Amino acid sequence: MKKFQFSLDTVLSYKQQIQDSLQSEHAESLARVRRQEKLLDELLAKYRAYCAEYRERCEAGLPITDVLVYQSGLRAMEREIEKASAHLEELRRQEEKKRMEFIEAKRETASIEKLREKKLQDYQKALDKSNELFIEEFVSTGRVRNAAN
Repeated sequence: MKKFQFSLDTVLSYKQQIQDSLQSEHAESLARVRRQEKLLDELLAKYRAYCAEYRERCEAGLPITDVLVYQSGLRAMEREIEKASAHLEELRRQEEKKRMEFIEAKRETASIEKLREKKLQDYQKALDKSNELFIEEFVSTGRVRNAAN
């Protein structure tokens, strides 16, 4: 009997390449999200420190020009935080999309692999049956020769 050949091996290989590529893209996307989260945390810490400094200076007595400078700085930081938050949400949407694409590719690859396993089992059963028939035929032929002698 000929060697097992799965007719969808090229498709399976292609799907695995796509899956690997999507897994890599998802990992990159996740890394971008983590970097943006870290940046946002740093901006928030900087904002809180600036607010604390502003309150301390106000309690100690602060000229109106300095108050305006601090308030302007706080507003600029708030805008920067809003911008970073919006960018983070966009990155999270992109990451979720890549994750779903990867999951779908993994599902497709798994279904082809299951089909391959089933075909391999069928091939093994047919091979076993063929070997069994060959052995039976060999034994029968041997008995016929022994009976003839």
